[in-house]
Order: sequence, then structure tokens, then C-alpha cells
Amino acid sequence: MPKNNFIIYLLNPKNWWLPLLIIFLISIAGVTMIGVHTYTEAPPIPSYVSSSNETIFSKEDVLGGQAIFQKYALMEYGSMFGDGANRGPDYTAEALHYVSQYMNDYYHAQVKTVVNSELIKMGIAEKVKSEIKTNHYNKGTNRVYISDAQVFAIGELIKYYNQKFTNPASAGAFKPSRYITDANELRLLTAFFFWGSWVCGVERPGEHYSYTHNWPYDPSAGNTPSAAIILWSIIGSLGLIFGLGLVLYYHGKLDRLNDDIYTTKTEPFMTRGDIETFQPDAVQRSTYKFFYVATILFAVQVLAGILTVHDFVGLTNIFGFNISQALPITVTRSWHVQLSILWISACWIGASFFMMSLISPGQSKKQVILINTIFWLTLLLVAGSFAGMFLGPKGLTGQNWYWLGHQGWEYVELGKLWQIMLGVVFIIWAVTIYRGIKPVMKMSQPWALPNWLVYTTLSIILLLISGFIATPKTNFVIADFWRWMVVHMWAEAFFEVFTTVLIGYFMVMMGLVSRQAVIRVIYLATLLFLGSGLLGISHNFYWNAKPVGTMALGSVFSTLQVIPLVLLTLEAWRFSKLPKLLEANNRVNGDLKKRFGFSEVFLFLVAVNFWNFFGAGVLGFIINLPIANYYEHGTYLTVNHGHAALMGVYGNLAVAAVLFCCQLLIKAERWISKLIIISFWSINIGLLLMVFLDLFPAGVYQFKTVTENGLWYARSNNFIESTGFQTLTWMRIIGGSIFTIGGVIPLLWFVTSRRKDIKR
Repeated sequence: MPKNNFIIYLLNPKNWWLPLLIIFLISIAGVTMIGVHTYTEAPPIPSYVSSSNETIFSKEDVLGGQAIFQKYALMEYGSMFGDGANRGPDYTAEALHYVSQYMNDYYHAQVKTVVNSELIKMGIAEKVKSEIKTNHYNKGTNRVYISDAQVFAIGELIKYYNQKFTNPASAGAFKPSRYITDANELRLLTAFFFWGSWVCGVERPGEHYSYTHNWPYDPSAGNTPSAAIILWSIIGSLGLIFGLGLVLYYHGKLDRLNDDIYTTKTEPFMTRGDIETFQPDAVQRSTYKFFYVATILFAVQVLAGILTVHDFVGLTNIFGFNISQALPITVTRSWHVQLSILWISACWIGASFFMMSLISPGQSKKQVILINTIFWLTLLLVAGSFAGMFLGPKGLTGQNWYWLGHQGWEYVELGKLWQIMLGVVFIIWAVTIYRGIKPVMKMSQPWALPNWLVYTTLSIILLLISGFIATPKTNFVIADFWRWMVVHMWAEAFFEVFTTVLIGYFMVMMGLVSRQAVIRVIYLATLLFLGSGLLGISHNFYWNAKPVGTMALGSVFSTLQVIPLVLLTLEAWRFSKLPKLLEANNRVNGDLKKRFGFSEVFLFLVAVNFWNFFGAGVLGFIINLPIANYYEHGTYLTVNHGHAALMGVYGNLAVAAVLFCCQLLIKAERWISKLIIISFWSINIGLLLMVFLDLFPAGVYQFKTVTENGLWYARSNNFIESTGFQTLTWMRIIGGSIFTIGGVIPLLWFVTSRRKDIKR
């Protein structure tokens, strides 16, 4: 029928190149535009000069302060432009507010009369806002002439940060005390924070809003939402409704055309009997050590998270020992964040090698050598970066902090040397995968399932290159663009495709779906993830000194990211029924050996789809529209989305990968189904309770505080240590205890205690 022509076109793999090419070119063009704007529209780093022509802060001072910020890993304590940790302040919001306050103090000191004091106060407040907003930047000399009130404010700001880092009795003092003691380092750090406040407050040339679209919200400094924020929030909502309706319409047509495609032409249904008789080869046996180490790293990551939360609630003295002195929050949070990436990556690398042997039996002996090389390099990488993240912020790596210690970027914490080693590991990984599945790859069938594994592996390596471009001397706004290219593109584009490929392979190997069905799902997911994910990166740049065009792209394409997650949820509903359907077809009749063999693994795969929709989709959508993100950015609602999406999606998938491979590796009599089921429910119920008892309500509470008092107050020590916020933080113990005691510890014991039970 004519109305089905487009559907028939899409169902023919020969026609898949055109839609993918169109979407890819549009996405790359959009990302390129953002990159060009990042360089051409980035706020300058000028010298700040007084009316008497005295240089208060030079460009070198600001860049020096940025290096100090990175050297001491302060992004793991507070944030800049809302990016970073939430224990401490957002330094841009804090500096902007205090500059405004100190400028008001300066002018009040000049006024002696008490007549019409309220009128004078209002007049001074307006004058301060005007001085903050007026841009006196001279491009020719790279100078900004600042008022006497601003010079006074800078002097007070230097005193404030000196007290904050060196005096434990001062309000909101950094803990542990004397974390930074060098007076010149603190002066440079203040220069960097002042520059951030200037970028947030001063109007972009030719516009009526600041470089950051008047973010953060702080009426005392003249920062309220610009018109573009409201306009593009409305357009983004309309784009989501239209896009979702269009995609669901065609999905319904595809659904009707392919009712039986999932269970026809499947691999043999893998039963418990099949698992019992499965004999792993040398390549598959060599992967167990990846899972062994990964579960240990998972446990250490959780422990680092517990220590980090202890700092939030002030419980740092244990048996008379102050753990924050030995392990400051900048260290524990660095471990918590970076180890989450490393243990999940170890699971995926190990699982991809295991799969490689299933896809293409008869691997050469050299493959085992390559796999062992990757393992030992990974172990060295983990040990080196783990030590560097401890030594760097404590100042024990000296001038080599950038190479051996801590790079100072959230999610890219590991020193440059260890980052290079990570790149080497990924390259050898890709080479090994290609060598392993080359015999079954058919270039005449570019969409074949083995090919997808190579495509996604190479894409992950390509994105890692983004992390090597910025240095401590790169403008923070530009450097943060490249950081997000690594973080976002991995998480919300190529890793999403990779997870779809991996889940698809699991389904095929279990005998649940046909290869052709999985290939079509992967293709459609790729179209949707790349179509929304690549340009969706722009929602991370709403307030990072980008022009309106970036906000426009982010508002539309970030909301469209919900669509593929909705479709994955629909497919998950179908997949969840497949084991029982195939068991019925297999005529189990009470024979346990004919039962579906991977029921525990399947639970984790279903959870992946649940968290994809709820954690990544729902909790991501509520913070993506510009007007919502304007007040939310830098609050616990981001933390809420991050935990639910990272652990819920990638964590569950990593555990599923470990269990799938281990169930085929470990002797059947040593497999404990009940323990795995308990671990599954504990991990997912614990995570759900952490979301609903702490992260989400704390985020809503903080969001409300931002709208009433400004971001500076919602991130202040007064708020973090307030009764309401502290009570919610303590509530995390309930979910955290279930997650750790019932989920992580049994899983750790099970995997590590089976090293002598691997099949011969």
C-alpha cells in the first residue's frame, strides 16, 4: 500500500545508508557549529585594571588560578558554571554574590546621611547591578577597566577565600582545614573565581544578557532568566510532542508488520542443560579475571561513595580518627566517580572478549596473549590512576600533578599519563575484537551483527581523543567543551548504541530473538541515539558561556533524547515475555534442564530498560528544558539523574555481562540462583530508595531554595548543613544499606569465591 512505502523502505537493509548518513551529517554539522561557537564566542580572559591603571588581576593570574583549581581537584568539592560536585559552593555563583554584596558595602560606606535610607539603599543596589552588567572589555588591549567598588570587592573576596581555606573557624570553612595554605595560590584561585563571576554577570557585547544567559539566578546581581530561555523551553516541549508522536506512529506500523520476527529464525533456545554442558575455550577462560577485578572495583567505588556522603553529614571522626584528613572529599569523590567508569568498562571489555569467541569459534592463541596484555595494562592503569587521584590533590606529585596526579576534571580525573594508557588499552581492545570476529565479518553485509560490535568499539576510541585536547592553560569554557565531548558522547550517544549491541548479542546467544530482529532494533536505536544524542550534548552548555544557537539545539534535541528511551521500554515489554513464550514452545513440562537458563541475567537486562526509561529518560527530561535547567543546574536533581542513569543503566548492564559470562564459565553446581536474585533486588530496590528518599526530594528542596534565594545560597554551607537537607541525606542510609549489604557484598563474594570453580 502507498502509505506503507516508507516503512517498507526502512525494512530493507539496502536502504539503511541514506537515513543514517543524513542524520549523521546533520548531527556532525550541529556539533561542529557548537565547537566553532565555543572558540569564537568564548568569553575572553582579560586583565582587570583599576581606574588608576593598576592591574588587579592579569590574564596569567586567572589561568594560574584555573591550574590551582584543577591541581587540588576542587571540581570534586564544588563547581564552576554549575559543573562539578555539590558538597561545596558553585564558585561562580558564590563569587558573583559576594562581589555584589561587597560592592553594596563599599557604596554604603560612602553615604553618611540617614535621610531616605531605603531609597538610597535601592539606588545603590541598582548602581551595583549596572556596574556588574556593564562590559568595559577592550579587545585591542585585552583589558577590563573595573570600578573602585569592584576593586574593593576583589580585595574582600581574597580575604574571604583565605579565611575559607586556612581558618577552620570561619563560616563554611573547607574541610580538612589548611587544604591550601599558600597565600599566592589562594590569590590566583580568587582571580579564577572572580573571572567566573565576571563572565556570569557582565553582558555579552551587543546583547542584554550575560555570557551565561544571566545564569546563575541571583537578583541582587541582576541575574534573572533571559527571554531566550523561556522561548526555547516552549519550542523544545513542542518538538518533543511532535517527535514522539511521529516516531510512535511509525513504530506502531513496524510493530504490525513484524509480529513474529522476534522469535523466528532464532538461535537454539539456551536451557539450563545447555549451560551445564557448555565448555569454555581458552579465550573465554581468560576473561574471568576481568570480572573478578571489576567486582572488587565496584565494591571499592561504593565504599568511596559512602566515605563521600560521610563528609556531607559531618561524620568524619571515627574512633577518634578524622578520616577527612587522610582522605579528603576531593579524593574519595574522585575515586567514586572514576572507578564507576573503570569497573563498568572492565566488565564490558571482558564480556566483549567472551562474546567474540561465541561469535567466531576457534580463536588463535595470540588472542589470549592480547587479552592478558590488556588485563595487566588495565590493572596498572587502575592502580596508577587510583594512587594519582590520592597523591595529586594532597600536593604530593609536585609539578607533575597534571601527568601523574589528578587532571582536575570531573569524570576525567585520571592523570594524563594514565589517560594515555587508557587510550592504549582501548586501541588494543579494538584490534583484538577485530582480529577475533574478522572471520565472520562480511563486508557485503555491512549491517551484520558482528560488524556493529566493531563500529561501536571504534567510535568509543574516537571519542576518547577529545579528552587529550585541553590543557590547564586552555580557557575553562573551551576545555569544558572537550570534557563534555568525552563524557556526554560516551554516555548519551555511542555507549547507548554499544549497550544496545551488547544486549542484542545477549538476547541472540540466549536464543530469545533472531539476529535480524536485533539488527533492526540496533539500527533504529542508532538512528535515534545519534539523531538526538550528538546534538543533545548542547544541553550541557546552556550556562557555559555559549550563544543562543547552542541553547536552541539543546532545548530541542535534549528533549528528543526521551524518544529512543521510550521505544526501548516498549521493546523491553516485548522481551520480558519471551522466556516464558519460548519455554512453552520448548515443552518444559517440569524438566528443569529444559528451563530457560539465564533467568537471573535476564532480570538485570529488564532492569536496564527500566532505568533507561525512568533514570535516563524521565529524570533526565525534568531537568533538560532551559527554564527548568536554569534553576536546577548545579543542584541535587542532576545528581539524582546521574545516579539513576549511570548505575541503573550501565551498572545493571555491566553486572548482567559479568553474570552471563560467569554462568557459562562456572560449574553448574556452584551457581547460586537465590543469591543472585537477592543481589538483583537489593541493588535495584536500594537504588530506587536512594532516589525517592534522598536524591529526588533533596533536589526538589534545593530547586525550591534556588528560586527563592538564588543558587549561591542553595549551594552554601548554611543550606547543606541545614536540618532539612541533612535529614534527607541521612535517609540515603536506608537505600544505601540495602544496595551495599544485600546487593554489592553478596555479588562480590560470589564472583571472587568462584575462581577455583571455572570449567576445564
